[in-house]
Amino acid sequence: MGTESPETNDTPQDRIVQLGLGFWPAKVLLTAVELGVYSVLAAEGPADLTVLSERLGLHPRGARDFFDCQVALGLLERTDGVYANSPDTDRYLDRAKDTYIGGLLEMAQERWYRSWGNLSEALRTGEPQNNLGADTGDPFDALYSDPELASRFQKAMTGGSMAAAQALAAAFPWDRYRSIADIGCSEGNLLNIVLTAHPYLSGTGFDLPAVKTDFGRTVERTGLSGRMRFVPGSFLTDPLPSAEVVVFGRVLHDWDLATKRMLLRKAYEALPPGGAVVVYESMIDDDRRTNTFGLLTSLHMLLESPGGFDYTGADCVRWMVDAGFADCSASPLDGPVSVVVGHRRAAQ
Repeated sequence: MGTESPETNDTPQDRIVQLGLGFWPAKVLLTAVELGVYSVLAAEGPADLTVLSERLGLHPRGARDFFDCQVALGLLERTDGVYANSPDTDRYLDRAKDTYIGGLLEMAQERWYRSWGNLSEALRTGEPQNNLGADTGDPFDALYSDPELASRFQKAMTGGSMAAAQALAAAFPWDRYRSIADIGCSEGNLLNIVLTAHPYLSGTGFDLPAVKTDFGRTVERTGLSGRMRFVPGSFLTDPLPSAEVVVFGRVLHDWDLATKRMLLRKAYEALPPGGAVVVYESMIDDDRRTNTFGLLTSLHMLLESPGGFDYTGADCVRWMVDAGFADCSASPLDGPVSVVVGHRRAAQ
């Protein structure tokens, strides 16, 4: 008798159980990123069980199952007992590469996994569960008061928005404009991608002062110092920098409805006639049935922020119209991410 398991069709019971245990494979991936499995393999080359375990400092009892589980998940490849990165993990989960998106997973492992363990409490109380901003009500005060934590958070935002930023650079009619302001710019990933793709654009990153150092590293690394600048400030209290396109990427969902509306009004005031506001987010589908990731992201906002929530494209269009924008429309952008665009009417 062979050792391969027979092919089976999952029963409804199997699917329910697998859904309930979905944190098992997630935790394998998050732990592998934390331990640097993919970065070590990229830097030091493929290795067998003994060598790879020694590189990572793993006890032999669980190492084989840990690596082979990643093979089964498509994260690692194994040939004649030698483990190597898959093409995707080599590209996206090697910390030494510019394409690294693991910062988001590092933050999930370090902080968000624990918050999600308190989902029942959050649903009963409506209160965030991360203890950040407990004194001020603003989790970003705590995040950005610690330079190391602030830097890790910015890398997490880059990882979570990389694909959407690339899609936006390709899909939006940038040739109609000459300047862009990214509000809540973090380390400047969106501006780097858009400005590199469209050399006629200049860009302004607007964020809290603590972000400036990491933003500066992006400018230095990309050679965009003549076209990409940083303006420090708080979009809660300060005017937004003027530009022909104002972008909110994964920003509005952090805040309550009043703040969302206030930020859109500020964007309207920062735009010249004919300018555009662009909002991209993992938006919930209008019927609230199919974009599971958007709904889960909204629950994540429950756990992480005092008033944040995700929303539908129709919601965002309505708020834009209320703020004075015209010709507003929502459309898919990348995967679970949608984009909503509104325009300030040109002067007559």
